[in-house]
Amino acid sequence: MSDTHKHQLQVKGMTCQHCVKAVTKAVQALDPAATVAVELPQGQVTVQTTLSREATVQAISDEGYDVQA
Repeated sequence: MSDTHKHQLQVKGMTCQHCVKAVTKAVQALDPAATVAVELPQGQVTVQTTLSREATVQAISDEGYDVQA
C-alpha cells in the first residue's frame, strides 16, 4: 500500500458546488481513494491522497483553477 499524503492548497476561482465537484473529480480521476474537502469561502482544498503534491496541484490546475504554491 502506498503512503498517503495530506495536501492543503489555496485555490482561486472556486465559487460554487460545481467547482467543488470539478476539483474532487479531477483528483479522484488519478486517485479514486482520495478524499477531498473544499472550503469555498476560504478557497482552501485539503486532499488526503497517495498522489504527490505536484500531481495534485497539476490535476486541479488542469481543471482551470489557480493553485497557489
